[in-house]
Amino acid sequence: MVLTALTRFALPLAAGASARDGARRAATGPLSVHPDNPRYFADASGKAVYLTGSHTWASLQDTLPVGGRSTSFDYAAYLDFLEKHNHNFFRLWAWESTTWVSKDSRNALISPLPFARAGPGKALDGKPKFDVTRFNQAYFDRLRARVEAAQDHGCYVAVMLFQGFSVARKSRRRKGTPWTGHPLNKSNNRNGVDGDTDGDGDGYEAHTLGNPAVTRVQEAYVRKVIDMVNDLDNVIYEISNESHGDSTEWQYHFVRFIHEHEKHKPKQHPVWMSFQWDGIAGPGSNRNLWKSPAEAVSPARDDRDKSLHPYRGDPPATNAGKVVLCDTDHIWGVGGNVAWVWKSLTRGLQPIFMEPYKNSLWNPSANIEAKWDPVRRAMGHSLVLANRMDLAAMTPQDNLASTRYCLANPGREYLVYLPSGGEISMDLSATEELLAVEWFDPRRGKTIEAAGVRGGQQRTLTAPFAGHAVLYLVLAGSQQD
Repeated sequence: MVLTALTRFALPLAAGASARDGARRAATGPLSVHPDNPRYFADASGKAVYLTGSHTWASLQDTLPVGGRSTSFDYAAYLDFLEKHNHNFFRLWAWESTTWVSKDSRNALISPLPFARAGPGKALDGKPKFDVTRFNQAYFDRLRARVEAAQDHGCYVAVMLFQGFSVARKSRRRKGTPWTGHPLNKSNNRNGVDGDTDGDGDGYEAHTLGNPAVTRVQEAYVRKVIDMVNDLDNVIYEISNESHGDSTEWQYHFVRFIHEHEKHKPKQHPVWMSFQWDGIAGPGSNRNLWKSPAEAVSPARDDRDKSLHPYRGDPPATNAGKVVLCDTDHIWGVGGNVAWVWKSLTRGLQPIFMEPYKNSLWNPSANIEAKWDPVRRAMGHSLVLANRMDLAAMTPQDNLASTRYCLANPGREYLVYLPSGGEISMDLSATEELLAVEWFDPRRGKTIEAAGVRGGQQRTLTAPFAGHAVLYLVLAGSQQD
């Protein structure tokens, strides 16, 4: 038995090493759904791609807390942070309004926005009104530059288009609403476009198809985004972060709109639909995601349907033909644990983490950094292993392992998670050949190579260390680099 510190699983995360040393491949594309295994995207070479990484709120626009201390977001340092942790994906958060209202009703100012503030006349904040027929090119130049920089760091980027937290207060606890700073508030634009057609002081209707004038403005904006980044390989379009439950047809419309507009472009990119949530207008359902024309989805705990509730403790495999980006933002908010990362991987899901990044306006305390480092490291370790496997041939095979967390190409390759460590019983009847055995200790980030095991029947294997464990079996002599 050979103990190898930070090897195979974790070599790129060793002190002084770069994630480019082999664990994380360059972001090439554009991505498309893998034709043989739609749980994953495929890159330009046809190889299945596993996405995992941290995302945080201030990654695109500047934020300034009203009455508080300004927090400068260092985007270059953030990309270095992702590379250090061997992450290859993040959401580039976008905000539609000049203001954001927190749970305790603190306000923040956000800039730049996509539309020009050309006047004439003053908006509710005393600044020139928006002209929603004219774009603020500085916004789009920044968007492109940040996606390009991410590609240079080997990261795929979800370009977020709309933001549910920019059109309404979302919760009755909030005393204010970001709608007062939204360009589609009729008091804020020179064009008479009104996204609050029921006059209730929130802009829920802006994320529906109820007002054709609003939809036309939004379509022009989406076309502009596509035109700015279509030639880049590392793009995924996200329709909206947590729009309300009645936004379903509006989101479906924009999935189809993107597909149609890109049909005539050099490159076609996948589209992602995230879980719909609102504490006042009501949430959507995971079923809306499965039925959507989007290639990727992010489900959530669904309080109205307990059968769809297990994404925290026992994330279910899915055969819905979608790439599932299992996002802590829709499951905990900021949350998650190391076990959740490995459970997600072995169920054919791709875990991403809502990041309380140290330079974030909403979480400025450095004390929270260490708390979440195990989750960050686990995602990086999971990417190392995913890139070693023939992922396109791997599917969830719970029946092959006594712990029921098993991703396998039966007879050739098995990845198994043992939440409590100890013994595991494996059905290896699919091959008579010898399988190489590796154990990974998630707590210490170390791999132990063990004696091989011959298939042909049920086998019992025991982790050589205490605590939870990851087991990797692969047909001897067929390991990938």
